[in-house]
Amino acid sequence: MLNRPGAQSDSLTPLTFPGSGWRRAVLFLLVATTVAAGVELMVDILRANGMSPLETVTLGLFAVTFAWISIAFWTAVAGFGLQLLRLDPLSLRRRAEPGPVAEPIVGRTVLAMPVFNEDVDRVAAGIEAVWRDLHATGSADAFDLFLLSDSTDDRIAARERAAVADLRHRMPGGERIRYRRREDNEGRKAGNIAEFCRRWGAYYDYMVVLDADSVMTGDCLVRLARAMQANPSAGIIQTVPIPVRQETFFGRFLQFAAALYSPMLAAGMSFWQTDTANYWGHNAIIRVAPFMAHCGLPRLPGKPPLGGEILSHDFVEAALMRRAGWHVYLLTDVEGSHEEVPGNVLDYAKRDRRWSEGNLQHMRLLGARGLHPLNRLYFLMGALAYGCSLLWLLMLTVSTLDAGSRALTVAEYFGSAHQLFPDWPVARTGVMILLLATVAGMLILPKVFGLLLALISRSRRRAFGGGWRLAVSAVVELVFSIVIAPIMMTFHAFFVASVLCGRKVRWQPQNREGRAVAWSTAWRATGFAAVAGVFWGLGTAFITPIFFWALTPVLSGLVLAPALVAWSSSTDLGRWCRRRGLFLTPAETRPPSALARLAALELSPRPPTHAVSSASLPLPETRYRPMPVQRLDEAPLKPRDSGLGA
Repeated sequence: MLNRPGAQSDSLTPLTFPGSGWRRAVLFLLVATTVAAGVELMVDILRANGMSPLETVTLGLFAVTFAWISIAFWTAVAGFGLQLLRLDPLSLRRRAEPGPVAEPIVGRTVLAMPVFNEDVDRVAAGIEAVWRDLHATGSADAFDLFLLSDSTDDRIAARERAAVADLRHRMPGGERIRYRRREDNEGRKAGNIAEFCRRWGAYYDYMVVLDADSVMTGDCLVRLARAMQANPSAGIIQTVPIPVRQETFFGRFLQFAAALYSPMLAAGMSFWQTDTANYWGHNAIIRVAPFMAHCGLPRLPGKPPLGGEILSHDFVEAALMRRAGWHVYLLTDVEGSHEEVPGNVLDYAKRDRRWSEGNLQHMRLLGARGLHPLNRLYFLMGALAYGCSLLWLLMLTVSTLDAGSRALTVAEYFGSAHQLFPDWPVARTGVMILLLATVAGMLILPKVFGLLLALISRSRRRAFGGGWRLAVSAVVELVFSIVIAPIMMTFHAFFVASVLCGRKVRWQPQNREGRAVAWSTAWRATGFAAVAGVFWGLGTAFITPIFFWALTPVLSGLVLAPALVAWSSSTDLGRWCRRRGLFLTPAETRPPSALARLAALELSPRPPTHAVSSASLPLPETRYRPMPVQRLDEAPLKPRDSGLGA
């Protein structure tokens, strides 16, 4: 039964967001004022001795990158204030602990997990952990689960079928766990989901999209279904996935930073995004009918990498849903949403390579008709998330060339033959220090805010292992994030440049397991950056020593890149940190039930699986519904025109 427009449940208070217009206006006024002040300081520095063409380029690059920093900073400030005062970012009311609800869920929800040549044992254990946790809530009868395989390896597909058959046999309600394999991988993950919706979407009111590494508690899934039930205008409700289960130093660094800072940053985002939030592709609940009616992805004209299939489909689907009049929310108080992340720098960068191409494609959608201005902003910010690395690298390069040219140029103290007094070079040292301090403060203060929020909360402080361990972990995280930033800058700059040069990304399964990177592999991947850093440093130290010291943080990260990549991939170091209480997270000290179940399942021996025919895994009868491709050059249908409600 599909949810009727206007139906509402008292199981969860309907979402309200008073004053969304003034929230956005204040945020963007603060950002604009900050950028204007920063650019004015930079102009004051550059024009002191006459602005050269290189300095003009530097100014433009600085303005763009500083705007990016400013948006992130003021979002963090908003999140800090909201969490400090314990205010809900949407309603701006005091947060209240959710109480037990007896009212049953109306409508059906499907958990859809698309997979592509994944580790079958991990996928099966994850499904079992989530499914058993869902049954513990007493509301599991309202949910089904589909494992949607795009695997191209027949041996992996055979193991997937056998694993699902085993789960159907052993699990309570196992008959509602189903398996489907596509022979044609058209559209990748988005195509996989779309094909499922066309065949079986008519059976369901809501759909929760899970990645192969997603772990969501039963309580989280039930709360999402109730939130949809209570908000009939909601098209997508996104949770905040927190990384978990990492063993390497790099992986533990990532999950600690996410656990400490993500709730605050997400609160700030939800505050100004209100009903026009974004979708991150997983761990979110979607209203199926409007998704099918309005989110069919078009192909971009031209050839890949900037044309063809849309890779980063999630941002586009959120924009299309909002264009059709449906709301998209980011709920920051729904806990129990988790994911896994790559355990070393190289695997992390490999994932970013695919995302960078998808996000750069979004630049071609900025002019699409009918999009909400915030969705256009998300497209731009998503591209700048990677493009800023190239801009930073260009800015540093141009600044180095300019500093070197000035150092090698003989100063002219008398520009006129009749000049009585010399023109002494002007050094805006005080202004330079002020600008550097401003940029550094805007980058570091959000981390300080996140740390303070954890320290002042007794329960949260204990969840991170105690005050001293938390403080030491935060300092180590800050130092490592600084030294690793130049490496990621070079990777992202290379990715953006390669996409702009027409190099297409390959679609491969992610490596989510923590693995050590050999020194030889690290050197092959980052040796060029290290050598470039050495020559860059020697050249600036010889020509302009003052500028060399300003570049030291960047040069250090580049020169040490191979060592940092290899060293941070160590599981021994990661486990040593855990034994010392460093980088502990609430998911480790107080593991949610689903994570505890998953850990227990991975430690217990798995029963042997055997080949299973497709006939032994029955699928529901297909109820085919079209999922029309959207035209981005035409105005969309409004909800009232499509019969789907407001």
